[in-house]
Amino acid sequence: MKTKVSAYALRLPASLKAEAERLAAEDGASLNQFVSTAVAEKVSALRTARYFADRKGRADWAAFDRLMSRDTGEPPRAGDEIPEEYARSKKKP
Repeated sequence: MKTKVSAYALRLPASLKAEAERLAAEDGASLNQFVSTAVAEKVSALRTARYFADRKGRADWAAFDRLMSRDTGEPPRAGDEIPEEYARSKKKP
């Protein structure tokens, strides 16, 4: 199956185009492949950020707190601790 391709005239500052050409050549790719990959990476990053923002909005923080306050299980591994700001916000005055 062939992918449909669309042409787009891209205007870049000469210095940016030169740097992109240099990097593409280092990578063994054409400028077109380099730009296509860069756009694909940016689209992926934006979609990923949106996905996690949506997931965060659906979080059940009460369930999270119940789960994290259980006495069973192993202690968190290094780097997996509850952030101090979150722990402080949950303490009763």
